[in-house]
Amino acid sequence: MYQQTYDPMGNAALSTLVAATPILTLLYFIALHPHRDSNGVRHRGIAAPYAAFYGVVAAFIVSCVAFRMPVAAAASAFGLGTLSSLLGIIWILVAAMFLYTMTVVSGKFEIVKESIVHISFDRRLQCVLIAFSFGAIIEGTSGFGTPVAIAGAVMVGLGFKPFQSAVLNLLANTAPVAWGAIGTPIVTLAAVTGLDEVTLSAMAGRQLPFVSILVPFWLVATFVKMEGGTWKQVFEVWPAALCAGASFALMQFFASGTNALHLMTDVVSGLFSVICTAIFLRFIWHPKTRFLLREERVELARAGKSTSTATVNNGEWTYRYDTSETIHAWMPWLVLIFCCALWGTPSFKKHLNELFSGITFTTTLLGSKFGGTLSLPAWDMPALHNLVQRMPPVVAAAAKPEAARLTINWLSTAGTGVFVAALLSGLVLRLNRRQWRDALSQTLHRLKMPVLVIAQVLGLGFLTRYSGTDAVLGLAFTGAGFMYPFFAAYLGWLGVFLTGSDTASNALFGSLQRITAQNLHLNPILIVATNSTGGVMGKMIDAQSIMVACAACYDKPQERAHALGPIFRTVFWHSLAGAALIGVIALLQAYVFPGMIPIPPISK
Repeated sequence: MYQQTYDPMGNAALSTLVAATPILTLLYFIALHPHRDSNGVRHRGIAAPYAAFYGVVAAFIVSCVAFRMPVAAAASAFGLGTLSSLLGIIWILVAAMFLYTMTVVSGKFEIVKESIVHISFDRRLQCVLIAFSFGAIIEGTSGFGTPVAIAGAVMVGLGFKPFQSAVLNLLANTAPVAWGAIGTPIVTLAAVTGLDEVTLSAMAGRQLPFVSILVPFWLVATFVKMEGGTWKQVFEVWPAALCAGASFALMQFFASGTNALHLMTDVVSGLFSVICTAIFLRFIWHPKTRFLLREERVELARAGKSTSTATVNNGEWTYRYDTSETIHAWMPWLVLIFCCALWGTPSFKKHLNELFSGITFTTTLLGSKFGGTLSLPAWDMPALHNLVQRMPPVVAAAAKPEAARLTINWLSTAGTGVFVAALLSGLVLRLNRRQWRDALSQTLHRLKMPVLVIAQVLGLGFLTRYSGTDAVLGLAFTGAGFMYPFFAAYLGWLGVFLTGSDTASNALFGSLQRITAQNLHLNPILIVATNSTGGVMGKMIDAQSIMVACAACYDKPQERAHALGPIFRTVFWHSLAGAALIGVIALLQAYVFPGMIPIPPISK
């Protein structure tokens, strides 16, 4: 039994620094290490696969040398993370990009693009509609990087630069993350802490709506500044940005606290935001002038054309497709939403997991049990399963050893739902044999490098979890005393950065948050929920999400390899500021507005 120790160096500050070494190593090589490419151009940050590899090496050294974790257990933990990434993230990403590529090779994506443009000719508002509102729907149905991949690819298809698309979608994929994949983070948080699920959801729904109102303005400001615009041009579209954010926030607040809708919060909020914003822009208000990409503005100026929206509406641009063609082009995305919502339904998941329950098997793999039913086999990881013990104060004194089981839910995983949607979409689009082949080959070629990076980074995250280095970093926040509600947000933020998932962060630090809240006489509902809401701000800087964005937005492998560093450097300060905002909200709710904290139902 490997018992985790949280001060292996005999000094809390030094132990924390040692525990942070793998993360600091990864960050240094991603964002800071100077090097020159084959053309002699100087860059900061090396190619993502190499940066991830150096982070993994550092994690093994720290875990096995400083924390004295058995080498076999460390290797098994890394293997568990790598294998988990295949079904948990990579399968979703491959299936989502396969569906998107189908729409491109079939030519239907051109119709989708024009229909989006027809809602608003203004690039600022296209950012809001696609990255924020549409992205939230995808986050609510499938999560785990899917909205960044799909919405990012859509924006690139509309003419946005790859770097812009990646950054904007990472910024947008924040407020909805707490209810991603049909509420999986909230469900996990309730399971590990023993607190009421709907109450935790309602608490998150009393923090994140403030962020939801802000995010559209945040997106517009970031985009306009990227394109050399002015603050005047940022505030020109405030009515539409307010409509998109406020409609989303109102539905988010309402749905998150209801038994019927709390797991579907993102889906209903995103749909409501899209509908309200589209109606607002088509029939109530539109900006007097269009804000276009820099190249488009130059081209219009050369042609002597106006950027007036009235000019566009009076005939400069006409929609070329009828209603049936538009519906047909949008069918893949409607099928995707339907399949992901179906796969996220607990009863349907249970049905898929029990589909082949009559077919069972048991064998050994590397000396450990591998077996179960055909629809839900599982492998107890060798040298790891029930052989790692977390210790107080991270867990209660009587906590069970850490399970380390790879459950292969190949039918019920969200990626399978996305893949089924892709297959159905191919049939709906009536792809021929060559188009099927092209879509598959282009998808696989595009994702070779992201798959390698995601597998390494998730392996690193699991290694930090089982070695206990993550707990050392988490404990560094617990000495904040009165200010702990503020730093509780940063603990969740750290968890998402380490694991790439708000769900995993909740599993990692949820129990620690509750124990700390009780010790400091703080409301555990507030503090535990803040782990999830603060965690959403770490989503934009975890290496997996950034690599998904690179895969979706960049066509050339060389560009993909070197994009991670610049993107990380750009979104990092946004991420820190976002976590601080959640921390301030939590602080105010703890001491100034405690009436905002929902009361859990009385246990029978």
